[in-house]
Amino acid sequence: MSLAPFIRHFAQRALLRIAKHRSNSSMSKSFALAVFKGVVISTLSVNAYASEEEPPMEVKVVVVSMFEIGDDEGDAPGEFQLWKARQKLTTKYPLPHGFHDVYANTETGVIGIVTGMGIARASAAIMALGLDPRFDLSKAYWLVAGIAGVDPADNTIGSAIWTDYVVDGDLAHHIDAREIPSTWRTGYFPLFTHAPYEKAEQVDANNSPNGEVYALNLPLAKWAYSLTKDTKLLNNEAMNLLREKYTHSPNARALPNVSMGAHLSASTFWHGEKLNSWANDWVAYWTQGKGNFVTSGMEDSATLQSLTYLDNAGLVDKERLMILRTASNFTMQPPSLSAAQNLKLESSGEGYAAMGAAIEAAYNVGSRVTNYIVQNWDSTKDRIPVTE
Repeated sequence: MSLAPFIRHFAQRALLRIAKHRSNSSMSKSFALAVFKGVVISTLSVNAYASEEEPPMEVKVVVVSMFEIGDDEGDAPGEFQLWKARQKLTTKYPLPHGFHDVYANTETGVIGIVTGMGIARASAAIMALGLDPRFDLSKAYWLVAGIAGVDPADNTIGSAIWTDYVVDGDLAHHIDAREIPSTWRTGYFPLFTHAPYEKAEQVDANNSPNGEVYALNLPLAKWAYSLTKDTKLLNNEAMNLLREKYTHSPNARALPNVSMGAHLSASTFWHGEKLNSWANDWVAYWTQGKGNFVTSGMEDSATLQSLTYLDNAGLVDKERLMILRTASNFTMQPPSLSAAQNLKLESSGEGYAAMGAAIEAAYNVGSRVTNYIVQNWDSTKDRIPVTE
């Protein structure tokens, strides 16, 4: 796929800067000439590769994955591999200004991106794609499809959870628990407050200027859930054995299912009963009790922040975002283990018994939404689907 439109765009901007500053004595003639030569050489090289500028691809669905284990195909799959193979994303768009190249099915209008793990990479990758002139994203639906931890009080491993709220778990004040007042139950509390969970009445999930909470398009999320709620999900004996340890939670011992819930997005991979209680309190605070913490991951608040800025610029429609998180592990230990023991078991040997099932669930559930949008583009292009 040609890089001509992309490089021409930045070539034109570079030339404009040279023209603007050519009379400025602080910019030497030699430096201006070097920049000019670089732009010309780059543009000529690309023109030799693609003689005609191509119109931007009209994108119908952007599938957002966060990581791939190894190669994009032919080995153990991460979040992206199944999408690339089964959606026939065979056309490569180089993305040197992002974590991973973009792959597309130019016939269906579906593209896939791997952001890389963590807040910083996700924010940069989504912004890079959103500003890329090779793609028309103005009508595109965005589907974040990735694995997550799950609260055993609410659901079980292998399940697929459509997100209604995303709460950021990083933006906060933090005082070590050994130094907090005796009346506090945590030293982790919201910015611009002086104690845990102050000013709760001032929280507005639909207007969070610092990005602490995002309310997704709930009618769209409910539509996605309604469309996919009967999807058959994978299960195996190792998952059953792990579930049996959670003797205190009927939901943890259930079979995989499709549901809805709130997602906590934080760069730190936290684990354990104490932090699980914090996650429930944190989500309840930032959603004024409307959201229930169910899944935990890293990147989604960053994705939403970038999409918010891109929406402000008229490049995307943030109301077309859906987030599907599938449970690869529990966010806390069973009664028979300590948090440290459980985390060690999960992150070594044959840990994450539900990893494969969760990756399959992300595709099997998410692809039903993707396929519907593509196959009904005459209506979904201009009208966001809702449950009848």
